[in-house]
Amino acid sequence: MRCSKTSPRLASLASHVPERLHASFLYLLKIICKMKLLVIGGGGREHALAWKLAQSPRIQKVFVAPGNAGTARENGLENLPLTDIQELARFAQKEHISFTTVGPEAPLAAGIVDVFRAGNLKIFGPTQKAARLESSKSFAKAFMQRYDIPTAKYATFTRASEAHAHIDKHDAPVVVKADGLAAGKGVVVAMSKDEAHSAADMMLVSSNMGKAGASVLIEDYLEGEEASFIVMCDGAHILPLATSQDHKRLLDGDKGPNTGGMGAYSPAPVVTPALHNRVMREIIRPAIKGMAQEGVVYTGFLYAGLMIDSKGNPKVLEFNCRMGDPETQPIILRLKSDLVSIIEHALNGTLDQVSAEWDRRVALGVVFAAANYPDTPKKGDVITGLPRAGEDFKVFHAGTQLNGKSVVTSGGRVLCVTALGDNVKMAQRRAYEIAEGIRFNGMQMRRDIGNRAINLKKH
Repeated sequence: MRCSKTSPRLASLASHVPERLHASFLYLLKIICKMKLLVIGGGGREHALAWKLAQSPRIQKVFVAPGNAGTARENGLENLPLTDIQELARFAQKEHISFTTVGPEAPLAAGIVDVFRAGNLKIFGPTQKAARLESSKSFAKAFMQRYDIPTAKYATFTRASEAHAHIDKHDAPVVVKADGLAAGKGVVVAMSKDEAHSAADMMLVSSNMGKAGASVLIEDYLEGEEASFIVMCDGAHILPLATSQDHKRLLDGDKGPNTGGMGAYSPAPVVTPALHNRVMREIIRPAIKGMAQEGVVYTGFLYAGLMIDSKGNPKVLEFNCRMGDPETQPIILRLKSDLVSIIEHALNGTLDQVSAEWDRRVALGVVFAAANYPDTPKKGDVITGLPRAGEDFKVFHAGTQLNGKSVVTSGGRVLCVTALGDNVKMAQRRAYEIAEGIRFNGMQMRRDIGNRAINLKKH
């Protein structure tokens, strides 16, 4: 019996089963279907996605490649120590993986979707051409200009001398960005000309960003409130996910260097229903339509990082071609619908036939980072005090691995403690209450995740 063909019909029968037999029916359904899935990646985003996928009654196992200590210890998940795209495709063929979901940007930029599709393997994500919206900021900015998608004015440079001349002609603050992928750390918000000059030299002269910084963008600085607007696309239809807001700076009060994200919450109160409609109308739909007009059918997650000014006007800071991290963790904790079913609809081109149901509560995630993050994060520190998941919280792992029976740090961002609450303040209080029991040497954690939303409601 092929689960992919029979499971939607079988699942629909569940609503007709007496409540006292419901658990037994779902257990039987899971045994009959034996669906196996694959999630690509090893961070907190991938832990959250795999954890949610494994909750579906139709799933036998979710492989996570390469995974982390959290996914290694999670029921229904199994780590797969592979990162090579061709090897992953061969594994998916051999294990009859029903579909694969891609978490991080690097494999998308490397063309993993193209390789899997060439082997008739189902995979949810954008093709290599579509992923240029993230893998090349200069491509994305030019694309937004072509389709009148609101964004900051910019200029692109490959020579340091020309970048410095541009900085001298403009007032600070400005934003200096590496053109390529830099794991969330290729953006410098320069509050002075000296800082902008240093950022340009760091990318173009010192080559600290490698190939990603061989070309840089210098953009106008935008003021306002940030929000993350993430949707799912099947090439024709769009399903918006819950809104969220993250905190990029390392230190409280939005101080310190930019990071991959030190915390997030969902929903983002700054995104009102009217603004939501406007973002769909002025940004998301034009982006999907524009890609199609250029011969690129966009499938997968699409993330628009927004800046919303004091008058409520949204502009795009960046496009990402996957879910955000750490935004995924609170979004997934709020998702009540079966993620397997939603992705199946996306793969079948029928996203217009499904909706996502959300927990009415707020979810807030606090990131633990390793010592010396984001520059040279320390590895190998033993983590203690990790709690088991509760009804209203979950600790998602990122930069962790098992060392015997111990969980140790293995990357910059280590954990995301994510909790639910009736409002932002209650979710914040619950997340920090759980966070207080976790310890490892040199750990870094912001103490003000969610304060923006709390302060916004006060006004």
